[in-house]
Amino acid sequence: MFVSQFVWPVVLIGFLFRSPLLIELGIIGYAILLVFQLVTLPVEFNASSRAKMILQTSGLINRNEIQGVNSVLNAAALTYVAAAVATAAQLARLILVNRRR
Repeated sequence: MFVSQFVWPVVLIGFLFRSPLLIELGIIGYAILLVFQLVTLPVEFNASSRAKMILQTSGLINRNEIQGVNSVLNAAALTYVAAAVATAAQLARLILVNRRR
């Protein structure tokens, strides 16, 4: 959480003041964030699978609701994939911009 909040200000200040150190710190922060997101992905997919199983076995949902629950929980898990892809794209962009400088 801390890394995701401090990365952009560090990168912006680095570009404003032309500080390679701050830009590189921002890039390192983004890399740390990406690693954390990639480690979290299997945990989130497992949590969605377990939630589906618990909802079905406990009788909290009926047969008509299973498809909707699957769709919602799959979409929730895929938000983490989207966040990781966005972070990877932003990291690549920052690296390319920094190399051009």
